[in-house]
Amino acid sequence: MTEQLVIGVDLGGTTIRAALVAASGEIVRRVQRPTPVDSQGALLAAFEAAVAEVVVPGVGAIGVAVPSRIDLSTGRALGSVNIPLQDLALRDEVVRRFGLPAQIENDATAAAIGEWQFGAGRGVRTMVMITLGTGIGGGLILDGRPFRGASGAAGEVGHVVVELDGTPCQGTCSGRGHLEGLASGTAADALARGIYGANANARTLVERGAEGDPPAVAALARLGSYLGAGIASLVNVLEPELIVIGGGFAAAGELVVGPARAVLARDGLTPGRDTVRIVRAELGEDAGLVGAAFVGREALAGARA
Repeated sequence: MTEQLVIGVDLGGTTIRAALVAASGEIVRRVQRPTPVDSQGALLAAFEAAVAEVVVPGVGAIGVAVPSRIDLSTGRALGSVNIPLQDLALRDEVVRRFGLPAQIENDATAAAIGEWQFGAGRGVRTMVMITLGTGIGGGLILDGRPFRGASGAAGEVGHVVVELDGTPCQGTCSGRGHLEGLASGTAADALARGIYGANANARTLVERGAEGDPPAVAALARLGSYLGAGIASLVNVLEPELIVIGGGFAAAGELVVGPARAVLARDGLTPGRDTVRIVRAELGEDAGLVGAAFVGREALAGARA
């Protein structure tokens, strides 16, 4: 890897974050702006404007984290549930607009890479990252390297089925009973409105839960139980050393993770259920940025090879 600065971009469902990042993971400069969701054209224009604010002479490459299924071999974003990004040659778009080596990565995989390299997962060889936000994302580090699947679309933890014929999933996903539809921040928003009225949201639910309000505590425990079902499945299949919980809705903390641990203890298989550690992410919103920059650095190394 080179010491040259690269740009990492986290193209989120609500916010576009772009940063100039050093090889150490240190963020040198950053900018953020709201994510337009009315059209793909508006989304790309906002993305380009954000990147333009952090470009400096001599920057080496750009890595982009997107909430999308991707094809790494072609650099295409195949489809996103929560933003208007469908079947787009995004890597080529970035190269065309900025004339720099570029690579794209699923946003949760990028967050997993960030935590693995610079955060809670340092030194771990087998790790699962779960991001709780508008949706639920996932990233896998297996045998000391990111696991991306046959085409780059692996790690869709939010679309593990935890309830057959259950609640419809959100956005453009046609599935039912997916973890995302049952335990995400969006699911928490719906529960909050049902308890506290139309102006309530996930933040309301977490705040009331922290105060000990029984309906909020019960609602968060239900969300956590679904999360635990997903975690138990992952532990039974992968036996990770570590599960890292990140994303904005992770602020619920043990109100959600505590019930998840209880389900894991019941439904997980030994030895994995007893040896896996479940921890909070350390990098917060920066995980996707520094992970995207790491992917950009890979693109730069490939361009120089």
